[in-house]
Amino acid sequence: MAKVHVFKAEMTCDGCSSASTRILDRMKDKGVESVECSLPDQTVKVKSTLDPDVLLEAIKKSGKTCSYIGEGS
Repeated sequence: MAKVHVFKAEMTCDGCSSASTRILDRMKDKGVESVECSLPDQTVKVKSTLDPDVLLEAIKKSGKTCSYIGEGS
């Protein structure tokens, strides 16, 4: 069952949030169902069946500092 995982990510512009979204969108065939980036909140919400550590490593590929906050809604 998919869960919503929330990550804190240092994003300074739309390009930053777009980079995280593009990376995670490529994982839709591996268990990512949806991605929501909030520039004002500096968060990335991912609905997925994947382990949060796998998602965190993927977000880090955007080059931004990020951390796992926990499960959300």
